[in-house]
Amino acid sequence: MKEREETFEKVAEKSARTELLRTEEVGYLEGESTHQISQNEIKAQADEATQQKIFDLHLNQFGPYRMDYLRNGRHLLIGGAKGHVAAFDWQTKSLHCEMNVMETVTDVKWLHQETMFAVAQKKWVYIYDNQGIELHCLKHLDSTLRLEFLPYHFLLVSSGAKGFLSYLDVSVGKEVVGIHTKQGRLDVLTVNPQTAIVHLGHPNGNVSLWTPNMKEPAAKILCHGSGIRDVAIDVTGKYMATTGFDRRLKIFDLRTYRELSRFQYNKRQCPGLLDFSQKGLLAVSRDNVVEVYKDMTSQAYRPEKPYLYHRCDKLVANLMFCPFEDVLGIGHGSGFSSIVIPGAGEANYDALEANPFQSKAQRKQTEVRMLLDKVKPEMITLDGQICKVDLQTAKELQEERNKTKYLKPNKIDFTPKNKMKGGSSGAKLVQRKKGVQEEHIRSAVRDIVRTKQVEGKQKERNKSRKGVQGSALDRLKKKTA
Repeated sequence: MKEREETFEKVAEKSARTELLRTEEVGYLEGESTHQISQNEIKAQADEATQQKIFDLHLNQFGPYRMDYLRNGRHLLIGGAKGHVAAFDWQTKSLHCEMNVMETVTDVKWLHQETMFAVAQKKWVYIYDNQGIELHCLKHLDSTLRLEFLPYHFLLVSSGAKGFLSYLDVSVGKEVVGIHTKQGRLDVLTVNPQTAIVHLGHPNGNVSLWTPNMKEPAAKILCHGSGIRDVAIDVTGKYMATTGFDRRLKIFDLRTYRELSRFQYNKRQCPGLLDFSQKGLLAVSRDNVVEVYKDMTSQAYRPEKPYLYHRCDKLVANLMFCPFEDVLGIGHGSGFSSIVIPGAGEANYDALEANPFQSKAQRKQTEVRMLLDKVKPEMITLDGQICKVDLQTAKELQEERNKTKYLKPNKIDFTPKNKMKGGSSGAKLVQRKKGVQEEHIRSAVRDIVRTKQVEGKQKERNKSRKGVQGSALDRLKKKTA
């Protein structure tokens, strides 16, 4: 524990020094009516690099679209419900691959690097490389609806229409565990980025928390009186936002599992999809409209108007903030839209964690380092902090060991003396040493047996005594004649 405290002090000191190098600052739109500012107005006043981030992909034939950004925010993966899948660098607009899988696509997900991605199709889950070549067909993941990836554990998490939650280790290609949740169709899935706990939304209004170490949920939270539409967790892992068919948006504190605030929508409006940005902005979709709110996790703040407002051509099917960029990606029925949300992304990135400008050699080194630092699935718990000593459990184990009288006797170190005329040969020395050790074990066993006999006699004497008070459960025993 002392070494742990010293390590924390060194980390705090180094992080304070590195703050001098963080020269970039986050900027927001200021004013009372920022929700009236359109993307065309932002594009007209922004620089050329920001203008390239606002674009639309009109794909009316294969929508609605699901999408996913890579961890470093550089690459984008989109998948249409009618089979269209495309992966590309959205900043340079260079296409990696484009294909049509000729069947329904329910979700898409990048894996640890931009070289591989997973596609949940009608029957099974397929793994493709960045050239569109099929690498694996995961037939044990059938009827999958949602996919998530845990980069530190190399686990691909999938939830299906039959109520199964599966964890697949993509580094070795083996399934870690498959859990039958018995909760019906699982179409709401998200992961806590801090603790790697899986959050599932159910039609009965519950949100259940799952780990690969338990066959039952680690916790359940009753969030709504109706079905859950979507769940989102902020970057710190402390707050959870949920929407339900009761037209309510709620914010929960995951440290206490209590409701912080709730927002009731009108009869004609029902909040749907959710997503938190790296700086705490919350994007909420309702029909074909996307609203972005600020400071939703503050108890004393109830926003009357959104921070920004955007209207799409058709119903919104998916939305996600791009890491390290002030960009919100929206997948809808007529394609994909990229809009600018000032102040949404983290301005300063850690190149050792996620580097948007990494080269091919750096990508290979990062992949090797991630595999060496891979975390075991057994370490996924509700309390995500590690390197702690469980003092209470250690004390209980020591007390149990002290009470146990049937421990194996300790071996003794015995060195036989030398004897004349062949008495100190190798076989004789081993035989004499073994005889002394066996005699020591016999004496220890005799002591244990005597102690057990004495305790048994004392119990029989106490039973025969009239003054000794019996147990309250003795009246349930069968009476013998």
